[in-house]
Amino acid sequence: MPLVKDYLDVPGTTIFDAEQSRLGYHLNQFCMSLMKADNRARFKANERAYLDEWPMTEEQKQGVLTRDLNRCIRAGGNIYFLAKIGATDGRSFQQMAGSMTGMTEEEYRDMMVKGGRSANGNRVVGEDGDAQAHRQPQGQAGKKGNA
Repeated sequence: MPLVKDYLDVPGTTIFDAEQSRLGYHLNQFCMSLMKADNRARFKANERAYLDEWPMTEEQKQGVLTRDLNRCIRAGGNIYFLAKIGATDGRSFQQMAGSMTGMTEEEYRDMMVKGGRSANGNRVVGEDGDAQAHRQPQGQAGKKGNA
């Protein structure tokens, strides 16, 4: 009997549970490898070749190559591991989070300083809040296609 996961109905959210952890194991291990300077240098010298050393799916590799963190998360990535990619690129966590919402760094910062997104309209898929799929991307960066 499959496990009922009522928590999967949160709009704009991929829940990192045991299933996601198994799915993203090698992707997350790759990210952790970037903690070592030698590995960061190898990755930056030839990203595809370094990624091909890992038994990751092509979807995971493309997510890394395009720096599409939402794609990486859907493929099992954990944001705390994925942050190593941003650090390797010289990007702050705030810049990375902004890119995941289609916001500029400033828009994301301002939203968070004001308390983040409201839960109103964002509790379950199908409501009309700003985290719903039909409202994404919500920032200027996303509207310009530069997320």
